[in-house]
Amino acid sequence: MNFRKLRSNEKVRYAITFTSVLLAGFLQAAILQIFMNPINLLSSGFTGVAILIEKITSTFFGFTFSVSIGMLVLNIPVAILCSKSISKRFTFFSLLQVFFASFFLKVLHFEPLFDDVLLNVIFGGFSYGIMTVIALKGNASTGGVDFVALYISNKKGKSIWSYVFVFNATLIIIFGFMFGWEYAGYSILFQFISTKTIDSFYHRYERMTMQVTTTKPDEIIKAYVAEYRHGVSRVDGIGGYSGKKISLLHTVVSSYEMQDIAKLMHKTDPHVIINTFKSEDFYGGFYLKPIE
Repeated sequence: MNFRKLRSNEKVRYAITFTSVLLAGFLQAAILQIFMNPINLLSSGFTGVAILIEKITSTFFGFTFSVSIGMLVLNIPVAILCSKSISKRFTFFSLLQVFFASFFLKVLHFEPLFDDVLLNVIFGGFSYGIMTVIALKGNASTGGVDFVALYISNKKGKSIWSYVFVFNATLIIIFGFMFGWEYAGYSILFQFISTKTIDSFYHRYERMTMQVTTTKPDEIIKAYVAEYRHGVSRVDGIGGYSGKKISLLHTVVSSYEMQDIAKLMHKTDPHVIINTFKSEDFYGGFYLKPIE
């Protein structure tokens, strides 16, 4: 029975991930055509590199190297290299997102929504960030620089999306030098909005401190350690109001685990009190579950 349930859960996970990458691929193609192409904005990551190559070849060399093909050519070798640290499942679905985006760019056509440049920058940047978050929350990515960012983040245990923004800004500076600074500046603003959107909605690498007050410390610690690979400290004392023996447990967890851990503790001790707050800095060993 448990085996059937496991298989069922796996099918649900695969279905969710497939839906996420399909939607992300569709949105990426739509955002490029609705918000970015009409005002000559440069996309982020390897998609931006593919767009830049297309502009360079068509402007200076008399032929056009398709953005769709460029996305695939740039992403496949990076995916193979990063798959040694990121699971094959994650790599496959991330590449599938790239294939979907490339396919939709070829077969679909979207009309612009706005004539105003700033409206395109703001709505396009936010939408592009949401598109990336959809892929990430489905346990995939939009490929390219996302592969590299998650590879390093998984090794270091911290977000590096700010460094991704630096990479994209450098790419846009090259774009500005070759094709004009006005829309290069708009593109930097676009990248800033999309990067901040990702930081706001994707918190896998944030650490949270949990302070737990309980009268059943042994039971909670046993259940917690059995499910999660995090250390926990315990201090025994007396409740100031009740005068009863209580224990204060202290542990640091990832933000995406916090709700599940709280449910586990409440199930073990219905009267448990849990206080949580963000850990700004953390020094020492910390286990981060690998991306699957």
